[in-house]
Amino acid sequence: MRPVIVHDTHLDAYDLAPWHPLRPERVTLALDLIAAYGLIATGDDPEPDRFSLLPPRPVERATLLLAHDEAYIAAVERASADPDARVGHGIGTGDNPAFEGMHEAAARVAGATCTALDHVLSGRATRAFAPAGGLHHAHRDRAAGFCVYNDAAIAIARALLERPHLRIAYIDIDAHHADGVQEAFYGEPRVLTVSIHEDGRYIFPGTGSYRERGAGEGLGTTVNVPLPPYAGARSYQLVMSEVVAPLVRSFTPDVIVTQNGADAHWSDPLTSLGMTVPGYEMLFTRLSTLADEVCDGRLVALGGGGYSWLTVVPRVWTLLAASLLRLDLPDELPTAWQERVHALGGEPPMRLREDPGPDLDDDTVACVKHDTAHVISRIMAG
Repeated sequence: MRPVIVHDTHLDAYDLAPWHPLRPERVTLALDLIAAYGLIATGDDPEPDRFSLLPPRPVERATLLLAHDEAYIAAVERASADPDARVGHGIGTGDNPAFEGMHEAAARVAGATCTALDHVLSGRATRAFAPAGGLHHAHRDRAAGFCVYNDAAIAIARALLERPHLRIAYIDIDAHHADGVQEAFYGEPRVLTVSIHEDGRYIFPGTGSYRERGAGEGLGTTVNVPLPPYAGARSYQLVMSEVVAPLVRSFTPDVIVTQNGADAHWSDPLTSLGMTVPGYEMLFTRLSTLADEVCDGRLVALGGGGYSWLTVVPRVWTLLAASLLRLDLPDELPTAWQERVHALGGEPPMRLREDPGPDLDDDTVACVKHDTAHVISRIMAG
């Protein structure tokens, strides 16, 4: 029953381009820090509150087809073999450049998330973390937002196919709307899709209004919480207490899947939210406690975005890993990890939770508080 981290070095191949903001190093640096804190079991380590490393199993084409069209998969394969080919489907753009081996790399990410979810649903572990996962913008017929295959949608669709009575709560805290996952399950009553993100009026992908609530039998099982710019830990705490926790309790899922993009941090270069590292720790603790309450602790955590990849994302995801283990980590960062950050050209923080936060004036704080309360009231009014 030891929790697992699903990862191997082959997943580093999901590398869109040397200049691209979605860096695979955000994952490797996070895993380095998690290991430096001693959270990954080695050899015959008897400690149960440590992760085992589990390599992802490959996915078959039929599994990819649960969330993507045949024509789209074929286009990804053509671009994967010849990155200069013009294949359409959102491939070959600045956001989604084609690269050699793209199909295989993206399929491995889907395999990691499928492996993590299957490991929890089969009872082999209660908690699993797939840090390379969380590519939530990929649509059925096109790449979008740095995402080629939608690993979360693929894994959830596969789980529903194998276990028809399963109920899954998907909670996405990435700064960008979980549009691809929403699209996949918009009419599906067995999946509660909750996305907490920066308001689409200000940021990609421009969707995620509180008015988007699902359709048909799935009406009411899509929940969007579009937050105003600069919304931080207080806003997220309020959303968890007044929206997420009540809805998840009412839905009674068998498992919770979370997407944990770290790009809501105030320093992120692609977003305008106001989260802090301690704010993320609070959020992860609440999600972990909610899983304990509603589904016997069954929780699958995915990675996601995060473009302050050198010093922010690794610390945030290390606190995520600690929350899955129900551990409280010491604040002093391991020296070896700080040295690696320095060698990569970064200025490493001294402490795990070190974070001055955004410098906001009183009027901005008041506006954020008002706008957050307003959107919560509209959501809960139905």
